[in-house]
Amino acid sequence: MPEVTQQLTLFPIADHQAPLPDYQVRESARARHVSLKVSFQGTVEVVVPTGFDPREIPEILDRRRSWITRTLKRIEHQRQALPPEHQEVCPTTLELRSRTETWTVDYSPTAQGSVTLTQSGPQVLALSGADDPETHRDLLRGWLQRKARAEFQPWLQDLSQKCDLAYSRLSVRGQTSRWGSCSSQQSISLNYKLLFLPPHLVNYVLIHELCHTVHMNHSKAFWALVARYCPTSDRDRADLKQAWQYVPNWVDARGRG
Repeated sequence: MPEVTQQLTLFPIADHQAPLPDYQVRESARARHVSLKVSFQGTVEVVVPTGFDPREIPEILDRRRSWITRTLKRIEHQRQALPPEHQEVCPTTLELRSRTETWTVDYSPTAQGSVTLTQSGPQVLALSGADDPETHRDLLRGWLQRKARAEFQPWLQDLSQKCDLAYSRLSVRGQTSRWGSCSSQQSISLNYKLLFLPPHLVNYVLIHELCHTVHMNHSKAFWALVARYCPTSDRDRADLKQAWQYVPNWVDARGRG
């Protein structure tokens, strides 16, 4: 999960057959060939080497159209099979598995006025103001980001000391397709959606990124270092591929509701 200088561009896929969703292009200095990734949110990402001619991408996508369509259908079936709380437009609870906490969200809609978010009790959040689902979700995402920084900063610092792997700084964001990244300046970025994952998977991600402060690649030496500090890394790595199912749909919903 090393972080690289990237250029992110949004393009529509040419409609030669059935329509496909828009796709994002990310340039990676470490990429040696073009690869496709489909996130659990249904985002199609094309990773290309630096300097790759973007005019070649539509043809590549057209050749992989069947795989993209099958993958998107499989993901949609998985999303539909999730518990009812994952389908909520605005959540009534936040299941933060990483900290073994369940937060209740209370809504007090009014005819007008700005929307505010406050903590009204132990593990209780209160949203009051205009009935605006998108604003509600934006405020909750902001709260999750602040919560993640407060929880992950000491967690990462503790692992850094135990593993003797130093990092320069921590940032917390809401990435679409990555749980975390580490730059060549040893700056670690974590996804606030990790809050929804079980503790052992969060621990694995933090160790993974700390190990990138030594190896900015996924070489044998890198995986050996990860296994040294996380003996269950092989199992955790496999489980992490399905971990987006822990993240409720509303977290990534934009412009709906």
